[in-house]
Amino acid sequence: MKTVTSISGGKTSAYLAANYKTDYNVFALVRTSDKDCLFPDKKIRQIVEDKIQKPFIGTLEDDLIIYTILELEQYLGKKINWVSGITYDEVINKKGGWLPNKLHRYCTTWLKIDPIFYWWAENIGEPIVMNIGYRANEGRRVNKTLDKLNKNGLSTYKATFEKNERGQNKWVEIEWQKPEFPLFNDLIYKDKIDKYWNDKKVRFAELNNCIGCFHRNPLLLKKMSELHENKFNWFIKQEKKKREKDKRATWRSDVTYSEIKNHEIQFEINFDNFTDCDSGYCGI
Repeated sequence: MKTVTSISGGKTSAYLAANYKTDYNVFALVRTSDKDCLFPDKKIRQIVEDKIQKPFIGTLEDDLIIYTILELEQYLGKKINWVSGITYDEVINKKGGWLPNKLHRYCTTWLKIDPIFYWWAENIGEPIVMNIGYRANEGRRVNKTLDKLNKNGLSTYKATFEKNERGQNKWVEIEWQKPEFPLFNDLIYKDKIDKYWNDKKVRFAELNNCIGCFHRNPLLLKKMSELHENKFNWFIKQEKKKREKDKRATWRSDVTYSEIKNHEIQFEINFDNFTDCDSGYCGI
């Protein structure tokens, strides 16, 4: 089997790519069509467009993630395959029709898994070993992933490549990857990963994945609204649009994003106050 590392842009998956070599590295970029989230460097925008072969206005993750992947590629001395599906705007409007939330987290499927799957189908087309960066203390995530495997020990994905006789998409369930967890198996914890990157010339954001991820603690979301106002405003705008039709349409069941942004905090928030669960990582 060919081997692939899924890179998220954080230190853990980067450590995985650096220390457990595979045949391919792949990174899924989350895009938006909102010009208020415009990536500021025109030259870098063009580099990204050339890599994904699609328009790139901006990302709903920290802009630093773009530099992370470019610098990581130089550090690894090996190509990272950039992929990107439809924009987050299109995911909400065309795939769900409602805001993703903790119970219906379909955004990960369309923003991360789907583009990686179709890259695999075009470039490999047979079952692979996929290295996933779950650390030594993330046994629950490992077991959850393993529980979803079919009788052959493989992950499957429902996809379409052709039309049926009536002109409709013909959907098929395809076996495509065998997940492996090298960091979990080798008892690698976060402190060792942080230490590894201390003297390396690769920059990392404090947190990767979407600025307004609904898995994040509301206090952390407040912090993100201050650090990345335009991107956080995108999440507010999406919520307001949906709430015009249904007041229950929110990213979170306990609070709206407008309320989060407008809430006055009486103390300084820093990233050390939060755990990985608060950070809103995408598990793929």
